[in-house]
Amino acid sequence: MTDSTDYRVVRNDEDQYSIWPAGRPLPLGWTEEGTTGDRESCLDRIEQVWTDMRPRSLREHLARAEKTG
Repeated sequence: MTDSTDYRVVRNDEDQYSIWPAGRPLPLGWTEEGTTGDRESCLDRIEQVWTDMRPRSLREHLARAEKTG
């Protein structure tokens, strides 16, 4: 069975990415990244931009800890 749903790439405040069906209201805390299309295209885009899977808050915490030694 072929998935004919249009999707959009979404991102939350922790810089985590997902896909969401186009036309449906976004869940709280998520915003549009700007990419829309079929499932595969959206997942390809996420693979390009989400290179560090750690949540933003963890990355920032580790960066601060590195600076203070």
